[in-house]
Amino acid sequence: MDVCTLYSGSSGNSLLIRSKNTALLVDAGLSARHIVSALEEVKLVPQQLNGVLLTHEHIDHIKGAGILSRRFKLPIYANEATWTSAEPLLGRIEEENKMVFETGSCFEIGDLKIESFAVPHDAAEPVGFTFTDAKASFAMATDLGTPTELVKKNLFNADCIFLESNHDEEMLKTGSYPWPLKKRILSKYGHLSNGAAGSFLPEVIGNKTEQVFLGHLSKENNLPELAYLTVANLLLEAGIKPKEQINLTVTYRDKVSKLVKLGEK
Repeated sequence: MDVCTLYSGSSGNSLLIRSKNTALLVDAGLSARHIVSALEEVKLVPQQLNGVLLTHEHIDHIKGAGILSRRFKLPIYANEATWTSAEPLLGRIEEENKMVFETGSCFEIGDLKIESFAVPHDAAEPVGFTFTDAKASFAMATDLGTPTELVKKNLFNADCIFLESNHDEEMLKTGSYPWPLKKRILSKYGHLSNGAAGSFLPEVIGNKTEQVFLGHLSKENNLPELAYLTVANLLLEAGIKPKEQINLTVTYRDKVSKLVKLGEK
């Protein structure tokens, strides 16, 4: 299984997951042109994709999904509530490309087994995903205000974990955002801070876990170096050594991250 983020941040999100016979995007929150260009960097064309999965309907997760579906005849997978909220923004989607899953269900696309799970975020019915093939597992939760037991259960001991590390609390509190927006981000339906991500990760990193991605960093209220240091220090306090026991990586807001191959050990 190969995984990389094409983009991950408050201005747009899209992740590529590829197994032996299947290639999927999770979210498509930038223009179709940007996503096609990013795919070219990992030597993939949109016609090789098997679909786009949506975590929720916010524009930084769906902006290019409708155009990609129409242009390349790609199926879009989302739960019913997300479809209802997203459809006016996606534009016309052919009926055969409207795929609906039930949150909490398990389904398969090609040789990937996919499980969806609810996350607390201010959207219609937001979800995270776990992906499993014959050799590895990948679990992601990138928009959530608090890490619940359900999130913990689904992320625990995955080969690769992708978790939101959206903001530094002090930068957010002293920054230029209006108070209602700050309050929303800090709420249990908002976004995880660096500290919250670092405190939660020791609960889900297991013996199998080899890679942790930090993502969805805010442009205004975070720095990649700060996110890494905050989380790394909290992992060290919990007895987990980055670079020795796991690879800890901060993903990019505006460019493709390194393609990581899982299940090779």
